[in-house]
Amino acid sequence: MKSPLEYTVLQPANAQPDKKYPVIFVMHGRGANEHDLLPLVEELQNDFIIFGIRGDVPEGPGFAYFTNISHGNPDRASFDRCIEKLQGVIDYAAKTYPIDTNYQYLLGFSQGAILSMSLAVAMGNKIKGIVSMNGYIPTFVKEDYPAVPGENVSIYLSHGEVDHVYPLEHGLDNKQFFEGRGNKAHFSSYPVGHGITPGNRDEFVKWLYDDVAAK
Repeated sequence: MKSPLEYTVLQPANAQPDKKYPVIFVMHGRGANEHDLLPLVEELQNDFIIFGIRGDVPEGPGFAYFTNISHGNPDRASFDRCIEKLQGVIDYAAKTYPIDTNYQYLLGFSQGAILSMSLAVAMGNKIKGIVSMNGYIPTFVKEDYPAVPGENVSIYLSHGEVDHVYPLEHGLDNKQFFEGRGNKAHFSSYPVGHGITPGNRDEFVKWLYDDVAAK
């Protein structure tokens, strides 16, 4: 079995035989690659298996996961193919690495955030939680994706207060959407544009540890 998308994996240096670990699947923004966000989470690798997943659509100096018809309007066919491939990566990882499938997390920024939230809708309670930063949920995901039970998915959302790419209103809409599905959704905004602050990073790292500990 081969992964549908290229990836880099970080594993605990002193992994215990026969122990299964929580996993974080990390998804980058447009024009970046699978290594872009790993410095934000690399300190977690003694407690999590961490996958940096590369999009397969060339864009600028790096890659994207899907194409857009216009800004904020993904090409549906490209997007759906991407969702299918990402689910394939998650399935592949569970069969290939010592992963505790009760603790599968998604983490994404910008386009990766869009996908993290959309996968939470598509996969429901197969996912333990998501960290989604500076993204939005496409209308067709909200309206057309099958209603998969997902009330147990933990949601961490953050957004830049002066984000010029996806304005703050998107972040507030994301929170409202997930709360409407019965999820407990944490939301934070930060005095930044389309980016991640050190405080944002520290908060989501703590959130991840707390969510795993909560069982």
